[in-house]
Amino acid sequence: QLQLVESGGGLVQPGGSLRLSCVASGFTLDYYAIGWFRQAPGKEREGVSCISSSGGSTNYADSVKGRFTISRDNAKNTVYLQMNSLKPEDTAVYYCGVRGDYWCPGNVDSEDFGSWGQGTQVTVSS
Repeated sequence: QLQLVESGGGLVQPGGSLRLSCVASGFTLDYYAIGWFRQAPGKEREGVSCISSSGGSTNYADSVKGRFTISRDNAKNTVYLQMNSLKPEDTAVYYCGVRGDYWCPGNVDSEDFGSWGQGTQVTVSS
């Protein structure tokens, strides 16, 4: 059974940092691009970042560029999202998804990804 499990969320003050993890079970991530998405209450799921299968190509939503960094460790079957300089508007449930291809599209759209996990809550508040 293909499954992704997200973890690492929590409550953090503005300006703080968190590192999210996305671990795959039931399949190997080596051949697939992985995306991070987030969904705030009352809003649609939005793409945050994507990383190609090799890790050699990444892209980010404009709202997180320069603050978030996506990376992967294929040996651990894990993709990470390092989030720095967090803002209250980053508050959301964060999900990772797998794309059925090795490369990332220019527009990280949730329709191109699947095998969603349960998500991890990130709350940025003082």
